[in-house]
Amino acid sequence: MDAAMKKIFIALAAIALLQATSHMTYGQVPVSKPATAYSSNVATEWFNLDLQLTQQTPGFSPPVASRALAYLGLTLYESVQSGIPNAQSLAGQLNELQSLPLTQPDETLHWPTVANAAMATMTRMMFPSASAENKGRIDLLERSLPLTNSQDFDASVVTVEVTNRSQTYGKLMAMAVMTWARTDGGHEAWGPLRRAQQNYVPPSGEGQWSATSPAFAPPLLPWWGEVRPFVLKSASQCEAPAPLPYSENPTSAFYKEAAEVYAVSTRATPEQRQLALYWADDPLKTPTPAGHWAFIAGDLLKINRANLADAAKLYAQLNLAMADAFIAGWKTKYAVNLLRPVTYVQLVIDSNWVPSLMHTPPFPEYPSGHSVQSSSAAAILEKRFGTNTRFVDNTHNDRGWGPRTFASFKTAADEAAVSRLYAGIHFRTGIEGGKVQGRCVAAEVLKLKFEP
Repeated sequence: MDAAMKKIFIALAAIALLQATSHMTYGQVPVSKPATAYSSNVATEWFNLDLQLTQQTPGFSPPVASRALAYLGLTLYESVQSGIPNAQSLAGQLNELQSLPLTQPDETLHWPTVANAAMATMTRMMFPSASAENKGRIDLLERSLPLTNSQDFDASVVTVEVTNRSQTYGKLMAMAVMTWARTDGGHEAWGPLRRAQQNYVPPSGEGQWSATSPAFAPPLLPWWGEVRPFVLKSASQCEAPAPLPYSENPTSAFYKEAAEVYAVSTRATPEQRQLALYWADDPLKTPTPAGHWAFIAGDLLKINRANLADAAKLYAQLNLAMADAFIAGWKTKYAVNLLRPVTYVQLVIDSNWVPSLMHTPPFPEYPSGHSVQSSSAAAILEKRFGTNTRFVDNTHNDRGWGPRTFASFKTAADEAAVSRLYAGIHFRTGIEGGKVQGRCVAAEVLKLKFEP
């Protein structure tokens, strides 16, 4: 923790101690309602803004975005955990997170106020490079939520004393989570160079990844697989199946998969082209793949009239799974270091071919990140809402690409995965291997104990 952060943390702790005891002087205040007594509005409103910030803030590539959303989801859950009957903190369950601020047994807290303060504080810290306009949106949402959600912010109950105490606790929780976040390596891994580590030089050789046209950009986040996972014991705990042996022989399985990519992308149907673009979820144009699934989750919480406790648990589970999926996937990508279809096809099949729908992302092929992340997200949503739940995806309505209805979360995840084949940027084995890895990650996250 740097000096400035430490001073802020100590000051907030002092305020919390003062306010925790202040009600003893002025008399007992009303007993706290549980977090289950309030709507999910505070949670969904903050995540709506966080997805906008993810889309509009430079530097938020898909892995970076998933990390930010995971810390936001965790902060939301931990801020209201003490207000959820029989709930258990994730401290002691997540890697190197031993403890978090506790509430006083006899103090009254207003959980929507706690969550509002915690999310505002963590959002500011997770998006320090947001535009001035977007920083203003953070301030505005924090101020306006008590006014626009009067059913959750009853002025006759939420006294000034309770408000101050609740805001302080929310800020303390966000600061504590952020202190832990600064030790995961993520702040270093997404910079131009990771401190104390040499610049990444991709290995060379037959079948190995190399920069792709047209930009020939350097590899994106080569050290992301070294970021501390949230739940997985290591980034290698959930391994994808081994890829096909590399071969340029026209009778080989590898050649046939490359020929499939070439054929499909060259003669893609209008529907296949649309799906490739729908699930692309490019940074700075969309809230990225993790944001896409978080958007779906937010809609489902509203439709199901979820309470604040339910929303906090889902946002934590879903975003922790997607963040660990990116860490595990990136670890495999740079360990396998498999070349992209465009490189193979130009070398072996058609020297003039390039994918027509989108440029190939600047990192190794195996496995497909969309497959890993989407499969992990679908498994979490299945657990919460059911295996065969139909739902409507409104993520891209503002782009004229929706709404779209899916028969199940797995159907949507499978479509997201195969869309990368239609786009000409992934082999089928990379897609299928990613699904296996993503489901493994979700299974580990679902082992977290939210109740004793």
